[in-house]
Amino acid sequence: MRIARGVLSAVALVVACVLAPLGALSTWAKYEIADTDRYVATLAPLADDPDVRTSVADAVTDEVVKAVDVGPLQGTVRDFVHEAVISFAGTKAYQGAWDTATRATHNAFIDALDDGAADKVTLDLAPVVERVRQQLIEDDVPFAGRIPVPHVEVTLLDSVDLGGFRKGFHMLEAAGIWFPVAAVVCALVGVALAARRARAMILTGIGVVLAAGVLALGLALARRATLDDLPASVSTDAVAAVYDALTATLRTSVWVLVIVGVVAVVAGGVTARLRR
Repeated sequence: MRIARGVLSAVALVVACVLAPLGALSTWAKYEIADTDRYVATLAPLADDPDVRTSVADAVTDEVVKAVDVGPLQGTVRDFVHEAVISFAGTKAYQGAWDTATRATHNAFIDALDDGAADKVTLDLAPVVERVRQQLIEDDVPFAGRIPVPHVEVTLLDSVDLGGFRKGFHMLEAAGIWFPVAAVVCALVGVALAARRARAMILTGIGVVLAAGVLALGLALARRATLDDLPASVSTDAVAAVYDALTATLRTSVWVLVIVGVVAVVAGGVTARLRR
């Protein structure tokens, strides 16, 4: 009986350590990536990111200049439009246009993660073009009225980048909060069944810290793979900003797991001393 309890305790504690990082991933997938409002809120700060602003300005300028033929004034108009977009990017109206664009992009993002129907995830900057066009018209800029509002796409993530996200996304999204709940339950059961509970707590804490390290390493490797596989036309700095924004919660989860593991080790050590 004692041997059986020891085996069950060990299995439960190992499962708890494995489920700890998976719980962070499943919670992130269900409550941040799959939720439109939280997705928009996560990418909202990127409206102030200089690399993203530059990427947006370049894309909008290229499309506008391409659509308006002004002959020898092409270079002058290009510089003016680029400066206008950069200037507009510092306004509250730009933040609203950015949020509208990211909200419209969310469905494409989920589709790409879901079944790979989309080759890549792009941000349609048509709302930004429309706002810039209206501003140029109000400033009496020549030819501004002739500027159309095309679909201006900025690549956020390439299809290659999505491979790591897509695998297992359904499982993580379906698991949601149940993975972290199961991790806590397994940890409690494992400690309760252990013959030496203080030692079990210490080992569990060490296991959780190691699991946090594995999650941190996975995030770092995924980031490197994402940036290394980008086509030359895509801004590496802008995509890095997007990746970091989308995974900020996971990086916080790594530190939470480390703290939980350290607390478990300390609690186990204190318990062992009190018993002595």
